[in-house]
Amino acid sequence: MSLELYEKARKMGLKAYKQDVSKQKQPYLPVLDELINKDDVSSDVSLGLVDIPLDRVVGTSNAGRTQAFASNFMPLMDEKTEFCAKWSSLCDSHLEEGIHDAIKVYEYLNYYYVVEGNKRVSVLKFFEADSIPAFVTRKVPKYDETNNEIKIYYEFMDFNKKTGVNFIWFSKPGSYSQLIEEVNIAEKHGGEVGVSEEISSIGTAADTADGSGIALRSQESKIWSEDTLLELKAAYRRFDKAFKARGGQHLENITTGDAFLTFIKLQGFDTICDMGLEVIQSEITAMWQEFLVINDSNDVEVSLTPPEEKKKVFSHILSSMYSASRPLKVAFVYSTDPSQSDWFYGHELGRNHIKEKFGDKIVTYKVTTAVNEQDAIEIMENLIEKQKVDVIFTPITQLVDASLKCAIKYPNVKILNCSLNTSHRYIRMYDARLYEAKFLSGMVAGALTETDKIGYLAEYPVFGITANINAFAQGAKMVNPRAKIYLKWRALKSTELVEDLYHEFYEEGIDFVSDQDMITPNRASRNFGLYRVTTEGPLNMTMATYNWGVMYERIINMIMRGEWDNADAESESTPINYWWGLSAGVVDLILSGKVPAGTRRLVNTIKELIIEDRFPVFGEIYSQDGKLRNAEGNKFEVEDVIKMNWLADNVVGTIPEIDELKEDVKEVVEMKGIQTEKTDSEE
Repeated sequence: MSLELYEKARKMGLKAYKQDVSKQKQPYLPVLDELINKDDVSSDVSLGLVDIPLDRVVGTSNAGRTQAFASNFMPLMDEKTEFCAKWSSLCDSHLEEGIHDAIKVYEYLNYYYVVEGNKRVSVLKFFEADSIPAFVTRKVPKYDETNNEIKIYYEFMDFNKKTGVNFIWFSKPGSYSQLIEEVNIAEKHGGEVGVSEEISSIGTAADTADGSGIALRSQESKIWSEDTLLELKAAYRRFDKAFKARGGQHLENITTGDAFLTFIKLQGFDTICDMGLEVIQSEITAMWQEFLVINDSNDVEVSLTPPEEKKKVFSHILSSMYSASRPLKVAFVYSTDPSQSDWFYGHELGRNHIKEKFGDKIVTYKVTTAVNEQDAIEIMENLIEKQKVDVIFTPITQLVDASLKCAIKYPNVKILNCSLNTSHRYIRMYDARLYEAKFLSGMVAGALTETDKIGYLAEYPVFGITANINAFAQGAKMVNPRAKIYLKWRALKSTELVEDLYHEFYEEGIDFVSDQDMITPNRASRNFGLYRVTTEGPLNMTMATYNWGVMYERIINMIMRGEWDNADAESESTPINYWWGLSAGVVDLILSGKVPAGTRRLVNTIKELIIEDRFPVFGEIYSQDGKLRNAEGNKFEVEDVIKMNWLADNVVGTIPEIDELKEDVKEVVEMKGIQTEKTDSEE
């Protein structure tokens, strides 16, 4: 029997060997001695006897036995060899009583290389065992900030020290701390209350007391209970089996750990712990495109103009399907009443616009109580199941996860979230290119300022906001090279009252201020748009506006004409964001009658050129550090505009760190915040 099994294992080895040769890859086991040298390692650390995951055992420590095995650890030697006899004997032992003798390995970058026990590993891999006991010596690499794999490995070492978990590997920095957070917040199966701590930032190996690069702890206890560890291991094994059965092992740029973390974020750790294998398989199938997005790491496909309206008979027939007796049902989910928020008030005007535009062909719903993710999920589920809504708009970034969960659960409902540069396939994103209107407003400020000092009041640093600031600064600079933009942020902890910022502007001799873009109905004031600072109060000059009604109208038209699928991304692994601007009528600039005729004429001329795509808002532009960010005649890539993490050279101010912000805005900044560039000293 064991000889038959050896022959089967050898066939697996020969197959792997031939495949590697055809791909010009090394067909034998990797050899650690050939992969690293002494200069790569800062220290060796004995971890003692550890149960190690077999799928992380990938090679041998030296070249002595490497050619006896294919790269998948299956045997290559002939059946008449002593090697075959020993392998078969081990096979018999495993079938009778199991293999319990520990092997010896080196661990390097969370891969294991066998010192003693290659055949034991081969036999257990053949039987698809999960783990094997091993005496482990860790070879700790020297820390290298520029090496992503080493950065992740240092995070792994700290995670491993805190939890004892060694079977999860990620491909992105920060994932281990996210996993700790997701497990700790689980009420039923999660980490123990009061013992969680974030993964510390680790520098070089010399920074730690033992030279290992692993942060030493004053307490030896793990941050999770044994029950939590058992639940995590069992859930991970079920997920791993289901993920690979669906084809996850063929996704080259995503680890099972990456997929598992995404799954936890959507389902919750408590829910996953209670899921059986079949349920997990079903859920993985339902959200498969999310894993494809992670694997491909494609940039978001950004639609800068609305899809072409196709005048076809078929489209007309589909549009006529909606009537007073069968209206399209559209819901808007807010986290607060629009009368209390300038942001939601603009979207509420958009909802009223489509009500008037489509008449009895549409029914709209408004819910204003989605204050957190769970509330939003329950609200959307109720709208879908009881009201039978067809479309849901969630006009705030904080509801993106709730939107995604509901979209996966209800694939026939079209769910859109107002966000920028968000990578999800089951929901579509939309936003407006306000920076184009801000550029025009900056032109007015630059032309009219008498002090060359212009104030700019921003909310908090998320995608798109920095582009608005820099575009305003560029507009001012184009007509007035002496103009400086003095930037302040409403959401700083140090800012108790917005009136304090207004006073600072006044004290600094600033004569124009760009403030919030929409009036808040219940707190109406004249501090909006661009205004002149006077002793009698703000004198409003321009107002950059969002015409959300136009965007909602165009999206509803796509759906009614049956063109929703045609307006999707070409690849199923590419998320799509609608980011429409002046040319689509989604943003605009209102000019007061107080703006001089010559300035008005210049602004309107440039506006038409932007609409016709004949005038780039970002021409030659330098950042505060003097670096040329774009040369004249070049066009910024869309992604570069969205992710601007620097300020133009005529801006006075900084992009705040997250710790400087008020607590109520940290969530959205953590999700969609600008990652500022490090200076040389910080690096």
